[in-house]
Amino acid sequence: MRPLKTARRVLPALLATTLLAGGVLVGQTVTAEPAAAGAITCNIGKLKADARKERDRAAKLKRLGATVEAKKALANAAALEKRAKQCADADNSSRPPFGK
Repeated sequence: MRPLKTARRVLPALLATTLLAGGVLVGQTVTAEPAAAGAITCNIGKLKADARKERDRAAKLKRLGATVEAKKALANAAALEKRAKQCADADNSSRPPFGK
């Protein structure tokens, strides 16, 4: 009877310890900062130039009568301009690193 009584005490304690340790690890991984990811850089001038080329291509397609392709090119140009604006806004509103 002695081993059964010991198992009744040890197993719940071991289970509780495992659950608590697992909860701590999960809690730390959720709140931890992500690993040092590479900085995302935008070339705003290139994005604007690409958007300008797409608008020119859309105008040419429209003159040739390909309206569906022209709409796609205009949508692509708008997306490029939006991305360039987002990059410019991010550059203007980002804070410098602490201590600089």
